[in-house]
Amino acid sequence: MCGINGIISNTHKEYGLLHSELSKMNQLIFHRGPDEDGFYLDISESASVAMAMRRLSIIDLSTGKQPMYSDDNNLGLVFNGEIYNYRILKQQLENIGVTFKTTSDTEVILKLYEQKGVDAFKELDGMFAFSIHDKTKNKVFIARDFFGEKPLYYTKTKTDFIYGSELKSIVNYLPNKPSISLEGMNLYFRLTYIPAPYSIYENIHKLESNHYIEFDLTSDTFSIHDIEKQKPVEKLDISFNDAKKKVHDEVMKSVETRSIADVSLGTFLSGGVDSSVVTHCLAEISSEKIETFSIGFEKQIYDETDKSQVVAKLVNSNHHEFIVKESDFKNNIDDILLNFDEPFADSSALPTYLVSKHASDFVKVALTGDGGDEVFGGYNKYYMGKLNNRYTSIVHKNVHQQILKLSSSFLKTKDDNRGRRFQLNRLLKAFNYDGNQYWNIISLAFTDEEKSQLFNNNVLIKDTFLDLKDKHNQHKPKNLTDFRMVDKNVSLEGDMLVKVDRTSMFSSLECRAPFLNKAIWDLSNSLPENYLMKGWNKKYILKEAFADKFEPKFLDKSKQGFGVPVGDWLRSSLKPELLSYIDPKFIESQNLFNIDYISKLVNNHINSKQDNSMRVWCFYTFQKWYLNTYSIL
Repeated sequence: MCGINGIISNTHKEYGLLHSELSKMNQLIFHRGPDEDGFYLDISESASVAMAMRRLSIIDLSTGKQPMYSDDNNLGLVFNGEIYNYRILKQQLENIGVTFKTTSDTEVILKLYEQKGVDAFKELDGMFAFSIHDKTKNKVFIARDFFGEKPLYYTKTKTDFIYGSELKSIVNYLPNKPSISLEGMNLYFRLTYIPAPYSIYENIHKLESNHYIEFDLTSDTFSIHDIEKQKPVEKLDISFNDAKKKVHDEVMKSVETRSIADVSLGTFLSGGVDSSVVTHCLAEISSEKIETFSIGFEKQIYDETDKSQVVAKLVNSNHHEFIVKESDFKNNIDDILLNFDEPFADSSALPTYLVSKHASDFVKVALTGDGGDEVFGGYNKYYMGKLNNRYTSIVHKNVHQQILKLSSSFLKTKDDNRGRRFQLNRLLKAFNYDGNQYWNIISLAFTDEEKSQLFNNNVLIKDTFLDLKDKHNQHKPKNLTDFRMVDKNVSLEGDMLVKVDRTSMFSSLECRAPFLNKAIWDLSNSLPENYLMKGWNKKYILKEAFADKFEPKFLDKSKQGFGVPVGDWLRSSLKPELLSYIDPKFIESQNLFNIDYISKLVNNHINSKQDNSMRVWCFYTFQKWYLNTYSIL
C-alpha cells in the first residue's frame, strides 16, 4: 500500500470539485499503487476533509481495501506502508474482545487507535504514513514512522491544509508555483539532499520521522508531536557472546516479520555485509528458492558483482544480475531525477532505480540491507571522532590551515574514482577544531566556504546546519552514538530512505529494510560502543553474529558502495546539457549563483583539470529540477 493524499479545508466545498482535485493528486502518484485507489470525503458547512490513497496490494489482497471505516463510521483511515507486528497486535486486541472483518494490517491500525488513541502509534512496528479522521474529536491525525521510511509532505494555505506522499501532488494542487526555500537550497548544496522538516519549496514541509500532526478542524490549526519521546539510552550489562546471540535472533526475527506478504518477494544483493546477512536470513526461513537481484557496472572500479555471486551461490538463489552501461541511463535519467520532485543528487539513485525496475518483473517486494550501517556502525566516516581527536591534539589549527593550502594541489584528482586521494582530501577538509567535524564529513557537496563563493548573497545562509543542530541536540557530535543519531535523523531520513522509496515506488516495487526495526535500533544503542566498532573493525557484532554462515573473512571484505561514474558522464553524454546550465543569461535570470565561480568549477571538470564530480553533479541535478519547475531556459 503505497501512496496517500489529503485536503482539509476550512470551507464547505462542492463534492464533485473536491473529488476531482483529489483524483488529480492521486493520479500523479499512480506508480506508487497501480492496483486500485480509494477516496474518503466528509463535507460539512464549516469544514471539508478529503483523503485518498493508491494501493499496491501486498497483504490481504481481497479485503484490505481503503479507505477503511470504524464500525460506527466515526473514523476513516487511509494508509501507506506495512505494519510488521500487526498479527501480534491483532491477537492482543482480540484477547480483549475486539472483532475484525479483514485480515489486513490497515484494520489493526484503526482498531488500535479506537482503543488507545494517539498512544497506539508508538506500538506500530513498520513503515507508514497514514491519516485518520476522527469525527468524535473533530480532528485529523497524520503520522509518519519511526525511521521515516515512508514520506509525508504538507503545507497550509489560508483555506486549505494539503498533504501527500509526494511533492508533485501538493505543488500541482496549489494555484501558483511556490518559491524556493533558502533553507532547503542551502542544505541541498551542502548535503546533496534536503532532510526533514525542510523541502526545496518555501512553506512546504516534510513531516519528521516519529512524529504526527494533530489538525483541529474546529480552530483550523495544527500542532506537531513526537510519537515516542526519545529517552536517554541505558547501556546493558551484557557479555559480548550474549549480545551477539541477541543481535542474531533480533535480525532473524525482523527478516521473518518483513517477509510476510501475499505476493512474491526477493532481496537486493550487493554482496556487502548487510544485504548478504538479510539474504541469508531470508533463504533460511524460506521453503522455496529465493530471488536475488544485483547490479554491476562496465567501469571495473564500480563493479562488485563477484561478491553478490558468492552469496547467491551460497544460498542457492535464483540470481538475477544486470550490468549497467551509460547508454542505459540516457532514456531514463530525466524521469529518475525529476521523480524526486526536488533536487536530489545521490547518484546511486540511478542504479537503484534500474535494479528496482528489473526486480519488479519478478517480484512485488524486495528486502534490502538499508540501515545496517546506521544501526550497527558500519561507515568509514564513523572513524571521524577518533581521527579528529588525535589530529587536532597533535596539529595546531594554524598548521592545519597551511596543510589544507598545500594539499589542495597535491590531492587534486582528475578522474571520478573516489580513491585514496579523494578520501584523504575529504578527510582533511572535515577536520575541525570547533566540534563540527561530523557535520563536515556528511557534507558531500560544497563546504560552507565554497557555498559562500557559489551563491549570491541574497540566497546564502552562512551556518547551514544551525537549526538541525538545535532540533536534534547535536551541536558537537563526538562519539559513535552521536554520529549514528545524526545519521538516523538527517542522512537516513533525507537521503537513503528517499532514494529507495522514490526509485522503487517509481517501478511499483515495495522495498523493506529489516535492519530498520525499532527493537534492533534500541538494542544496538544499549550495547557498549566497542561491540559495534572494535578498534577499526566496523559493524563488529553484526559480522560476528553471522560469521558462521559465510566463508571465513567474507564479511570483512571491503565494499566500494553503490556509486556510479557520473563524473565521466558529465564530460561526455551529459556535457552539452551541463554547459547550457552555465549559460550566462540563464544564470543571470536565476539570480542564485556566482557565474564566475560555477563556470570555473564546471569547465575545470569538463576539461579534466580537476575532478569536481560531486559538486558539479549536485549543480547539474539542481539545474535540471529548476528548469523543469520554472521553465525559463
